[in-house]
Amino acid sequence: MAATPWESELTQALAARFGDEILEFSSYLGQEFLVARPAAVIPILEWLKTEAGFDYLVDITAVDYPARAERFELFYILYSFARNQRIRIKTNLPDGGRPATATGVHLTANWLEREVFDMFGIEFAGHPDLRRILMPEEWQGHPLRKDYSILTQDQAWVRENLGIESAQ
Repeated sequence: MAATPWESELTQALAARFGDEILEFSSYLGQEFLVARPAAVIPILEWLKTEAGFDYLVDITAVDYPARAERFELFYILYSFARNQRIRIKTNLPDGGRPATATGVHLTANWLEREVFDMFGIEFAGHPDLRRILMPEEWQGHPLRKDYSILTQDQAWVRENLGIESAQ
């Protein structure tokens, strides 16, 4: 990725407030993002909401890199209507890492974190209702993990609930 440094009044204010908890400020194809330590994400989200006007949590998503020690990249995408600006907060997590829930900052984090849990198996500490949201409750595995093969999907569930044998 050919990212370039991102410098602005906002990055200066964030750096002054959070110091070495933020590892990087960059821009890639006009998309501004910062990389933070996992423990700093919720305080950063709170600060961006209350002090900088980033009042809309657009999405939370993840990317799986099974060969890395910190297997997952977790992304929070925020938008400020007042600024007409979008920002991404990225953090890296090991398999089994449990980031804090953002539901206390943005109510919409509830369903977004449930989706990340459902698809990647990332559990959010303190989440009020962490259960599947897209897949059936009894589904085995997390479909967006790179080690989850579509060829070995939950064949028992497919057989029991759809009444067919997997075409795989």
